[in-house]
Amino acid sequence: MKRALAEFSHEDTLRWFESKGVKGFVTEDGGRIFPKSQDAMEVVGALLRALDGVRIICNHKVTELPESDVLVLTAGGGPGMEILKGLPVKIEPPVPSLFSFNISDSPSGGRSSVTSLMGLSMEAALSIPGSGLRAEGPLLITDWGFSGPAALRLSSYAARYLAGQAYHCPLNVRWCSSDESALRAELEALKASNPHKLLKSVHPDGIASRLWEFLLERTGLGGSRTWAELGPKWMGRLVQTLLCDTYYINGKTRFRDEFVTCGGVSLSSVKLSSLECKERPGLFFAGEILDVDAVTGGFNLQAAWSTAHLVAKTIISRYDTEIQ
Repeated sequence: MKRALAEFSHEDTLRWFESKGVKGFVTEDGGRIFPKSQDAMEVVGALLRALDGVRIICNHKVTELPESDVLVLTAGGGPGMEILKGLPVKIEPPVPSLFSFNISDSPSGGRSSVTSLMGLSMEAALSIPGSGLRAEGPLLITDWGFSGPAALRLSSYAARYLAGQAYHCPLNVRWCSSDESALRAELEALKASNPHKLLKSVHPDGIASRLWEFLLERTGLGGSRTWAELGPKWMGRLVQTLLCDTYYINGKTRFRDEFVTCGGVSLSSVKLSSLECKERPGLFFAGEILDVDAVTGGFNLQAAWSTAHLVAKTIISRYDTEIQ
């Protein structure tokens, strides 16, 4: 993406939308940018105004590609891949990306009681044991499992791995950022200063009280023990739960609302300077049809706009005389 982003950056995108009537933007967590109005239709309206004079044909399926001097394919992932049959390009099999996780306690299935914390959001780190795949950020607990930036990022990084596992595998959750020695020291300090208080009434900084009570139950400590009763064995279990709490991914988003597709036309099949097919001159690719995807929807939109700009610039420079 470096070449395409150099040609048309996110700053260029903002200037373009402002020139089409979008009145200012705000930047939120994770670098995501929205119009100040928080109205997506403001962006849609700008795009529709820019299409003045362009013929759009809806409800027509493309079954074969015409012979032409210039052809640009920008179909999305999934079913959009059908249009590539017969073309001299390598296809990376498309799989869903950016989705939330259905969660159960163990491979045997069944809803985890963590879903009783529905609506709770906090910083956490997620990892898939044995894969080296990891993501962190705000984790949102839903009535079906885990969502929010941390889950969506991991689903992006692990899109192919998870597809290969049929979306069933262990998932470790790290509920605090401290290392083991720092966490033990914090818990020992809480124990020393609150020996007669119930465990559930005092919790480490950064851990919501609802989550703390849940983790105590999950560890086996329950809510009736005092800090003075927290011996070495239970201290070890509690530390382990806070640093590596294991759940089980039991499928992905149940609403089929994945944001993007991982896979598509392999970048080895195109010239990176123009995104033109190496084996068929005049055939270009832009957007999600390419094997390019990112960790949030906005970054994928930027990838689509930047690659489209690079393709358009190449076509105009090559066919400038004919176009004029």
